[in-house]
Amino acid sequence: MNATLAVLADFANQSADGKLNILGAFDTIYAPSFPAAHPEMKVVVRFELHPAEADQAKALEIQFRGSDGQKLLGLQGVLQVTVRPDSPAGEMLSTHTILGINGLQLPAAGRYEFVVMINGDIKALLPLRAIVRPQE
Repeated sequence: MNATLAVLADFANQSADGKLNILGAFDTIYAPSFPAAHPEMKVVVRFELHPAEADQAKALEIQFRGSDGQKLLGLQGVLQVTVRPDSPAGEMLSTHTILGINGLQLPAAGRYEFVVMINGDIKALLPLRAIVRPQE
C-alpha cells in the first residue's frame, strides 16, 4: 500500500461517484501570535494498493510532530479496502482517507509535520510551517 496523494486542506470530501474534492490546499499557517490554534483542517490521503492486499486490516496512524520530532498528537485507526464487484480483475485499488482536525494546537512558530503510517511504515510526510503574521 502506497500513498499517491497527501495534502492539508481547508475542506475535502468524496462524492457519491468516488471523486475526491479538495479545497484550499496549504502548507503554511499564519497566526498573530503563538501559542495558537488552527480552527479546522483536513488531512487528505489517497492510498493505492494491489488487489492481493484487499480485505486485510491495516493499522493507520497519523502523527503530528514538532520540528524536534516529538509527537504532539497521534491518531490511530484501521484501514481495510474491499474489492468492488465492478472492479476489473487485477487492477490496482485506491481509497481516500479524509481526517478532520479541529483546534490544532501550535505551541510556537516553526516547522511541524504530519506523518502518515500504515502498519508502522511511513507512507507520507506533510510539512506544515507556522509563521507569525506580519503587522500591517
